[in-house]
Amino acid sequence: MNLNQIINMIIRMLVRRGINWGINKGVGMASNRGKSPQEMTPEERKAQQTTQEAVKRARKAARITRKL
Repeated sequence: MNLNQIINMIIRMLVRRGINWGINKGVGMASNRGKSPQEMTPEERKAQQTTQEAVKRARKAARITRKL
């Protein structure tokens, strides 16, 4: 591998990590609806937890599908 390929690989890894971080933050904000857990009612907290579990299952299913 030459230096250009190594640099491109590192940049791709960093960009991928940054995009994943942003997507995770966005999903978290959407499931929280912009509120902190202290501001939520128990029903809202339960709905947020359910949403996060559904997202986790969807990610897992996507990972399994990619392997097939």
